[in-house]
Amino acid sequence: MKSDFQISDLRLFCLAARKSSFSATAAELGASPAFVSKRIAILEASLGVKLFHRATRRVTVTLEGERVVESAQRIFDSVDHLSETLASGRQEPRGSLRITTSALLGRLHIAPALSLMAQRYPRLDISLDAVDRRVDLVRENVDLDIRVGEVDEPHLMAHRIAPSIKILCAAPSYLDRRGFPQSLSELSQHECLVLRERTLAFGVWQLNGPNGPEKIKVTGKLTSNNAEFIRGWGEEGHGILFQTSWALRDALQTGRLVPILNAYSQPADIWAASTVRLGHSAKVRVCVAFLQEHLSTGGPMALSP
Repeated sequence: MKSDFQISDLRLFCLAARKSSFSATAAELGASPAFVSKRIAILEASLGVKLFHRATRRVTVTLEGERVVESAQRIFDSVDHLSETLASGRQEPRGSLRITTSALLGRLHIAPALSLMAQRYPRLDISLDAVDRRVDLVRENVDLDIRVGEVDEPHLMAHRIAPSIKILCAAPSYLDRRGFPQSLSELSQHECLVLRERTLAFGVWQLNGPNGPEKIKVTGKLTSNNAEFIRGWGEEGHGILFQTSWALRDALQTGRLVPILNAYSQPADIWAASTVRLGHSAKVRVCVAFLQEHLSTGGPMALSP
């Protein structure tokens, strides 16, 4: 086995494995597809294995490639641990910090907070991706996944960022036409705007009320995996929606939406998931602390009023 490859080739390979495309990998790196193909070929020659099945528009990882992804992640973890150990005596963290979150949460709260954090910690290289699906932090080399709802993967560390709830609401025009529901069971007779979320069952709303947790099956003519589409349809009078209070704040304050069935809500706290404990990573620790500071207070980026 030769050893002509560099650790940057392993990172490039893992990115290509995640994207299943040399062109998309090249675009993210600001390089050419030819450069990506060359470095992958060098890595394959050095390791003596074929890493990808190649097609015209797409590449898929081979069984040997999957093993290299797992080994590469252990190497990255060791390098990051070394960097964190050396950085422990410095006044500020440094290095790359990759964060994922949902599009709406990212746009309204996480991106503005990270903009301020980048000013406070200029030696951090921060990458924020909007990903509306469950993220594999280990395979995708993600430091933090900021999500609505608790972290249920047993191999991940959970860090509570800020409190939040989901509430029911609708536009005045819809309620004038169809009336206010008087009980949770009446929702099944209404048009409901159903959001296909990262991990929750589709078309099933679970709420806490006077009788404890209850579930209701809802349907409607309009569904989406984008919360902003759902909110827009709600404001236009197409039905009842069930979303986080921070996503609905402006619409509620201006009266474009009004709350219904106020006795019912669902906890929807914001959590950060990581593969490491806060004490083992300075960059993860300062990011979690910064988000807690800025999203849990009454400031303009806070999730609570």
